[in-house]
Amino acid sequence: MDTALTRSQFLRWRTAIFAIFLASGLSISTWASRVPSIAESLDIDKAQVGLLLLSMGIASIIGISTGPAVMARTGARLGMLLSMASFGVGVAVIGVGADVLGSIPLVVLGLVLFGFGNGAVDVMMNVEATAIEQHMGRTILPVFHAFFSFGTVIGAGAGALAAKLSMTVAAHAGIISVIIILGAFACYRNVPVREAAPAPAPGPAPRWTQRMHTALEAWREPRTYALGVVMLGMSFAEGGANDWIALGVVDGHHLDEGMGAVALAVFSVGMTAARLFGGPVVDRFGRVAVLRVLAAAAASGLLLFILGTSLPVVLAGAALWGIGASLGFPIGMSAAADDPAKAAVRVSAAATIGYIAFLGGPPVLGFVANHIGLLNTLFILVVLVLMSGVFSAAAKPLRVEERTPAA
Repeated sequence: MDTALTRSQFLRWRTAIFAIFLASGLSISTWASRVPSIAESLDIDKAQVGLLLLSMGIASIIGISTGPAVMARTGARLGMLLSMASFGVGVAVIGVGADVLGSIPLVVLGLVLFGFGNGAVDVMMNVEATAIEQHMGRTILPVFHAFFSFGTVIGAGAGALAAKLSMTVAAHAGIISVIIILGAFACYRNVPVREAAPAPAPGPAPRWTQRMHTALEAWREPRTYALGVVMLGMSFAEGGANDWIALGVVDGHHLDEGMGAVALAVFSVGMTAARLFGGPVVDRFGRVAVLRVLAAAAASGLLLFILGTSLPVVLAGAALWGIGASLGFPIGMSAAADDPAKAAVRVSAAATIGYIAFLGGPPVLGFVANHIGLLNTLFILVVLVLMSGVFSAAAKPLRVEERTPAA
């Protein structure tokens, strides 16, 4: 049980989950910060970059959708180790495919490993983080997502430095891959096996069809779709920034690749700061009010980024964009996990919708951008984040009588 954990075990558990969030963010911004270099190495246009992103998005959605079933079979502890190994190896394969072999199929393979691993670990780390949040009795999930953003800041900074030093994508990605895989084993040693976690049950494992039926149960609940609208808009805004903000600065505002990585870092810093300090704000004003204010902030930041005619205005827009998009995903995860008995399946369902936007949306932006330009395409995000604000009432906490009775 959670209550059987000593303080030392609890702190090691919490630290390990912080580190897993950070590693996921690091991997994503490593890819995102080098998209211009990868596109140049492979000699592909924005539509073809969109196809690469689509392969990653599909793999991520498969990883998220099967996450609860994997957890039921392996437990979150082993499942997170395997998932981190998958996206760690994927980062290295992307680098080798882009620089060493110039092979689009190998880059696609790397993106599939990368996407599946990140998708699967997303469910597991969020279930673990919400269990920690409920153990502590206060809103802390945004802080976990801040560590994801720490990872994106570190990755974006490393990407900017690597681009400035003309480091190959293969060398850069190889270093990050080793860090992620070593970190995965360190985290595995510090995550406890808990009864509250979906650890493997004794005796014969449930049939695959039974596990999938349980995993799909949340899709029959209207609240899942209402939360999905909230998360879709904010995740679209976050994913669009991670994958396109650097290229938007280079192609749209005609600045160099280093400035593109800087804009990504500014976005990530804004998002990280809001996530670090957002928990007490949510506890004070409530999920719904905070989501509505942040939707307005994200839309304003996007407009500054799109319409800005000077670097300071563009960077200010990137920062406000990051702040506005910061809490949509973690608040959605907290809301999905309000009922501990159904946390895994509901987190999986909500995360699937979020990831459809987070990873499936940017390829759509790529196709549209090829016809009307990337900056014009970002107006789509303005509409979507405003929709998130409109539907934010879905994140209102469940009443006690709406939760599953304890066995």
